[in-house]
Amino acid sequence: MQTLVTDLLVTLAYGVVGVLLMGVGYVLVDVATPGRLNELIWNERNRNAALLLASNLAGVGIIVVAAIVASEDDFVLGLVGAAAYGILGLVIMAAAFLLLDAATPGRLGELLVDPEPHPAVWVSAVVHLATGAIIAAAIS
Repeated sequence: MQTLVTDLLVTLAYGVVGVLLMGVGYVLVDVATPGRLNELIWNERNRNAALLLASNLAGVGIIVVAAIVASEDDFVLGLVGAAAYGILGLVIMAAAFLLLDAATPGRLGELLVDPEPHPAVWVSAVVHLATGAIIAAAIS
């Protein structure tokens, strides 16, 4: 029974760290794009904004999972690693977004929240996922 309780508490801690990191990711995407994400996605049903946010959250999740797996059952190392690698991943994702914005015509943030589907959102989404995968590979 003690093992079950311990495992549940460890899972809870990892879950809290993961959700907090996804919250930071949400804020970063919200800051990087014009308008408010909650308005764009839930009220205006903007698919571009939803895909951009979903790819960011998935990238963060990939990083957190890799940090947990790499912790080799060391709870403290896993928790600190998940938080540290998650923050690093978010910083790198933001830098990649800015680099992509600089390399493409117009303001990328404005294109990504356009009400009409735009191919640039797919490119940006893949950048988020690839960044998460690269960091995950570096962790393990």
